[in-house]
Amino acid sequence: MADEPSLTRWSFQFGRKKVAAAAAQTSSESQQNGQTTAVASNGNGYVKNPSDMAIYEQYRNQDRSSTLHSNGVLPNGINEIPQKPLIPAFDSSETRALAESLCRDIIRGSPNVKWESIKGLENAKRLLKEAVVMPIKYPKYFTGLLSPWKGILLFGPPGTGKTMLAKAVATECKTTFFNISASSVVSKWRGDSEKLIKVLFELARHHAPSTIFLDEIDAIISQRGEACSEHEASRRLKTELLIQMDGLTRTKELVFVLAATNLPWELDAAMLRRLEKRILVPLPEPEARRTMFEELLPSQPDEDMLPYDLLVERTEGFSGSDIRLLCKEAAMQPLRRLMTLLEDREEIVPDDGK
Repeated sequence: MADEPSLTRWSFQFGRKKVAAAAAQTSSESQQNGQTTAVASNGNGYVKNPSDMAIYEQYRNQDRSSTLHSNGVLPNGINEIPQKPLIPAFDSSETRALAESLCRDIIRGSPNVKWESIKGLENAKRLLKEAVVMPIKYPKYFTGLLSPWKGILLFGPPGTGKTMLAKAVATECKTTFFNISASSVVSKWRGDSEKLIKVLFELARHHAPSTIFLDEIDAIISQRGEACSEHEASRRLKTELLIQMDGLTRTKELVFVLAATNLPWELDAAMLRRLEKRILVPLPEPEARRTMFEELLPSQPDEDMLPYDLLVERTEGFSGSDIRLLCKEAAMQPLRRLMTLLEDREEIVPDDGK
């Protein structure tokens, strides 16, 4: 069952700032007029506040006050977590500007990808749950030698579902999820790339528990060495990333680095050491391929059963993406015949609204 995209703590953060600013402005005006109230109400629950989020904030506060017990515990037994500011207090405006650019890569809404949405890959899903989901749900069991892995690598052929697994982690964990690519941390200005890496990990620690997803990590930190021709800025970026990942092992905050690549042999040896948990995402097995075909090409009641066994046999070595493209091409065949008939007869298909 697909969940509706839930509001996260970032969904109303900017509205909260507006309400605070508007309330402060109203308070200063009321003090000048000899009044003591900062926000006026007309008795029916409508707040006379210029902020666009004022009404939503009032409704949200009333809803929370009606469901929250006096001891600060929600009805479902979960302790209320105080909201954090979106960006921590940085010393310089330059660092704050870098943090604001990285905040655009935070996935605020749920990707709506469940574990059940991914066909096959049972071993990969089990290992990923053990590495990321279980330490967040049951932290008291993951201490000492069983402390959580801070670096996880998903590797395998293209199109096997590595990014889908990362989306499932973002959906199931309910944590702050940073979706980072090479363009997020590479800057044309000298020295900014290293600063972006440092600010990224500071943001992740600030919003812990959090997950940093580095897609196509081989584009960010490939092998270093004398034979490899690379720019000095690229080397500094890799060094800063390695230093920050080393720092994760010395902190108690739950910050995970989840990386994905099709070329694990291109990664630097120091990075492979820091990615302690390595999970192979293989090509789909026959059972998984059959499940994909049955879902993408379901048999119709008034038609013959599709030869699923033959399709599974003929698609040995296909990835999940290949199977989806194959089913899409098969579904296009009757549509092509229909389009040909319509073009030959020069018929115009009416719009649904007419």
